[in-house]
Amino acid sequence: MNKKLHTAKYLVADLLSAATAWTLFFIFRKLFVEPQRFGYKIPVEFNPSFYKALVLIPIFWVVFYYITGYYKNIYRKSRLKELGSTLVVTIIGGVLIFFLLILDDWIVSYRNYYVSFGVLVGLHFFLTYIPRLIITTRTTHKIHNRLIGFNTIMLGSNRKAVAIYKEMTEKEKSAGNKFVGFIPVNFKGAYLLDKYLENLGSLNDLQSIIKEKKVEEVILAIESNEHNEIGKIINRLEGFDIVVKVIPDMYDILTGKVKMSSLYGVPLIQISHDLMPAWEENIKRINDILISSIAMIILLPMYIFLALGVKLTSKGPIFYSHIRIGRYGKPFTIFKFRSMVTDAEKSGPALSSRNDSRITPFGMFMRKSRLDEIPQFYNVIIGDMSLVGPRPERQFFIDQILKRAPHYIHLQKVRPGITSWGQVKFGYAENVDQMIERLKYDIIYIESMSLYTDFKILIYTVMTVIKGKGQ
Repeated sequence: MNKKLHTAKYLVADLLSAATAWTLFFIFRKLFVEPQRFGYKIPVEFNPSFYKALVLIPIFWVVFYYITGYYKNIYRKSRLKELGSTLVVTIIGGVLIFFLLILDDWIVSYRNYYVSFGVLVGLHFFLTYIPRLIITTRTTHKIHNRLIGFNTIMLGSNRKAVAIYKEMTEKEKSAGNKFVGFIPVNFKGAYLLDKYLENLGSLNDLQSIIKEKKVEEVILAIESNEHNEIGKIINRLEGFDIVVKVIPDMYDILTGKVKMSSLYGVPLIQISHDLMPAWEENIKRINDILISSIAMIILLPMYIFLALGVKLTSKGPIFYSHIRIGRYGKPFTIFKFRSMVTDAEKSGPALSSRNDSRITPFGMFMRKSRLDEIPQFYNVIIGDMSLVGPRPERQFFIDQILKRAPHYIHLQKVRPGITSWGQVKFGYAENVDQMIERLKYDIIYIESMSLYTDFKILIYTVMTVIKGKGQ
């Protein structure tokens, strides 16, 4: 499967549909609306304003679709849901275009407004939905006919696992699962699922197996006596952008946790990784890029001042960089203004303390005002970090934290941030104990993520910078 190529099909279709709809709407206005205004026929002439709109309008629609999350999970679309979402987004976008571009037109009566809005929305909806329906239908048929599949592993190995495997593979129309093997939960030597799938190893190898097999979906089919392992399994899966499904029991069904997502699929509970609605998540990313770009321009004099301060007050490079762990456990290079002496970690990784002799006098000033972190706006722009999110740590310290607080892995659901709720409430951690204590604030943030929460944290951070009260 080529996800980028498949996404490009929707993008090109949406661009062409938006351009065609706007062209037909322009012709409609020339033939039916403007003659009523002027009292005579108006020739259809494509002026510079039309061509300008012909470029900007399709771009507006594609950006709007991106913000609302349309291009996410591109292979897992429902045609019926797509019908509803396309209609709702078209009406909202149509209202925006109407008030921005059409409302100031001279009209004979308000009926012209209603007709224009109806034609604009109607043309755009039908011309957008029909190509989408064709692309989605072809993709769905390929999935049902097992021409497209998602690499799937079964966690479980006995009666329930065999039952779910048979039910999913014996259906005439596939739900898209391409089984590459199974992993037993408890070691027994022989398993019922051995007759059907390859035994890929133990749970200790789960992360490496997911990477090696390029797994996109995991199904938990564990026995009743293995339920105590669920928490550990979920923790191991948190670092990956994959779909996780669990076999429900009757209690789950009666309490409404099991939702029918496909007529051809087996009823399973999907464990959601979505911490924010798609539109909020996309706006968060757009805000990250815009604010960071503006900040880097506005703070250019500050960058120069801090660079000179570092260079003139201590020997060594201006910037300090090292590897930290980001979203889904992906390593990245983080950048800071150097606040310590150059050989600060000659004996190995070590956290700084309040009266750390390795911190230079100018470095202490930067740390109190958090100014040593501002080079990380670059990390935000390139997508390694966000403005707000749990602070990224080094693998050396993560390994120590996980031994005592396995739930730390939940922080890797999101991009790490320049600032965080833990940073605001607790400050810099001087040891692993304090890292674990700070962890609760970051977990609370993740469980209540929103644009509003981000805004509050950014305000508190700005106040900390202005007051110079960073810890």
